Amino acid sequence: MMRKPPAVTRANSARIPAPLGGVAKAALLGGAIALLAACGGNDRPRTELAAAQLNTIGVNAYLWRAALDTVSFAPLLQADSNGGVIVTDWYANPANPGERVKLTVTILDQDLRADALRVAASRQVNQSGSWVEAPVQAATVQKLEDIILTKARDLRRQALAS
Repeated sequence: MMRKPPAVTRANSARIPAPLGGVAKAALLGGAIALLAACGGNDRPRTELAAAQLNTIGVNAYLWRAALDTVSFAPLLQADSNGGVIVTDWYANPANPGERVKLTVTILDQDLRADALRVAASRQVNQSGSWVEAPVQAATVQKLEDIILTKARDLRRQALAS
């Protein structure tokens, strides 16, 4: 058996809302916009922080450029900007051809910080025509890290000044 729809009577017709007029719609829309605008707060990034983060590579752009510039004296074997790894091939200084070095620079973070950078060096010396591993002074690696960090800070200062 089919049920009939309920008859509309004066008592239940008050439950059906009347369509909103143009003024009411505008007031409702304006109130909603005002409430949404208040949600934003003052959480805007500062420009000096945003400048370090605005890059299309996976690591800090200033550290990356400074590291490439610092090790540019040696031929590059690998440069992975997404992983933050720079590996040079063996380099022998023309003034000292009996010794050669190989560098690996790893950038670990997107922030410009001292602990976001790691430099590793390998050194070999030529003994009777064959290359033999030799120790690298810790001061050498530290000096390279300091040079890269100083250049990165200078690049950042230049970018913020312009």
